[in-house]
Amino acid sequence: MTRSSSDGLSRRGFLQGTVAGVVLLGTPQVLLTAPNAAAAPATPGYGPLLPDPAGRLALPEGFSYRVVTEAGKTVLESGEPTPGTHDGTGAFTSKRGTVLVNNHEIGALAEALAEGEVPVPALAGLTYDPGMGGGCTVVETDHEGARLNEHVGIAGTSTNCAGGITPWHTWLTCEEDSTRAGEDGAAKDHGYVFEVDPFDRGANLDPTPIKAFGRYDHEAAAVDPDTHDLYLTEDAAGPNGLFYRWAAPAGFRGGKGRFRDLGATDGVLAAMRCSLDGQHVDDLSRGTEIGTTFRVEWVTVPDRDAATTSTREQFGDDQVTRGRKLEGLWWGDGGAYVVASYARAEDSPVPHDGQVWFYDPKASTLTLKVRFGVNPDPDADGAFDGPDNITVSPWGGLILAEDGEGVQHLIGVSGTGATYPLARNEVDATEFTGPVYSHDKKVLFANVQTPGTMFAITGPWRRQ
Repeated sequence: MTRSSSDGLSRRGFLQGTVAGVVLLGTPQVLLTAPNAAAAPATPGYGPLLPDPAGRLALPEGFSYRVVTEAGKTVLESGEPTPGTHDGTGAFTSKRGTVLVNNHEIGALAEALAEGEVPVPALAGLTYDPGMGGGCTVVETDHEGARLNEHVGIAGTSTNCAGGITPWHTWLTCEEDSTRAGEDGAAKDHGYVFEVDPFDRGANLDPTPIKAFGRYDHEAAAVDPDTHDLYLTEDAAGPNGLFYRWAAPAGFRGGKGRFRDLGATDGVLAAMRCSLDGQHVDDLSRGTEIGTTFRVEWVTVPDRDAATTSTREQFGDDQVTRGRKLEGLWWGDGGAYVVASYARAEDSPVPHDGQVWFYDPKASTLTLKVRFGVNPDPDADGAFDGPDNITVSPWGGLILAEDGEGVQHLIGVSGTGATYPLARNEVDATEFTGPVYSHDKKVLFANVQTPGTMFAITGPWRRQ
C-alpha cells in the first residue's frame, strides 16, 4: 500500500489475508536512499553462491572469507578461549583497521557450562553478575579483516542478543533476558542495556545497567543522532513484544558515559501504537502489502523496571501495537529499520516469514518495506525466511541475517526491494548474526552463531 496522490493513507493491504508465495519483493517505490538507478546493476546481487571447498561459507564468484574469531579456538589476550554464541556486532574505525564489539548470547553460567558453551570469562572489574556467562568481546582487525587482538569488554550479563551503535562510537549491548536476582544463579536483576566503549577500557569498568531504558527482553537499539532519543525492540511472546522509544529529557545531549549517568526514571519510555485512518492496529502482521503506512503515537510505560508486571503486559491489546519476534534494528536514511522476524497463526493475526519496517521520526509513520511470505519449503535453497539482525549497506539497500527454519543465508535487499543471496551456511542450519561493514566498505563482518564464528568477507562489492 502506497500513499495516494492526495497523500492520504490507503487501507489496501491492511487487515487482509497473507499473500501466498515465498517472498513479496519491493515495488518500484524506492526502499531506501540508494545510488542512481542508472549506476546499479540490472540484476541485483552478485550471482549464484558457489560451494565452499572447506564446507563453511558459500559465496558468489570472486568473494572470499577469513575466520576472525572462533569459539574455543582463538584466544583472548587474557589467555582464555574466545566465547561462543556470537550475536549482534558493531563496527568502529581505528588507525589499524576496524574494531568490533561482538555480543555473546549466553545465559546462566552453570547451564552454559553444562551444555558445553564457552562463556565470557568473568574478569575482575568487568563483570556485572558472576552467575551469568554472557557479555561482549572487543575484536581488533586490520584493513583486510585479519584478527589483531581480542579482549573482554563486559562480562556477567545475560543473553546479549543484539544492540546498536551510538553517534559517539560506543556499543549498546542488550540483554534478551529478564531474570531476577535469585533465579537461575543470578545475583542481580537482568533485562537491561549496557554501554561498551570499544576504545576506552577504563570506561567499561564496574558495568552499570542503563535502567532508564527499561527492564525487559531487549533485542536491539538504535540512537537518533539528532535528538539522541533511543528506539528499542523486544523479542517476546504471550503477548507479543513491543517497539519502544526512550525520549531524552529536555536539554539532554548524549556522549560517552552520558547514558550511564541517567537516573532510573529519566526521560520517557513509551511503546508504539499504530493506526490507519483512525483505526487501531493491534499487531504489525496486519500489514501485508509493501508500502503499507501506519500513523504512530507513543504510549508511556507505567513501570519501566517491571517490578511486578512485564512492560508489555502493562498494556491492553487496544492500547499498543504488538509484533512477533521484533528483532533487528538499525538507524539509516533518517530513521529506524525494524525487523519482525516471523509471525505464526497461533500467536499473530496474519502469518508471515518476516517483515522489515521503516520508522520515520519526523513524519511519525511506520512503513512496510520488505515482506517474506510463508516459506513452503525452508529446507530447499533459494527461498528466505526469518530475517533477524539487520544493517544498512553502504553499497545500497540492506543486509539481513537469516534465522529461519532451514537453510541459512545472509540476504541482500536492493534499493528497489529485490532480495538476493549473499552467503550460505554450509555447515548446518545455524543462524547468521551481526552483519556489519567496515567503514571503508571493503569488509563485511558476519557471524554464524553456534558454536560461534566471526567471518570477514571481501570481494568485488558494487552498488546495489
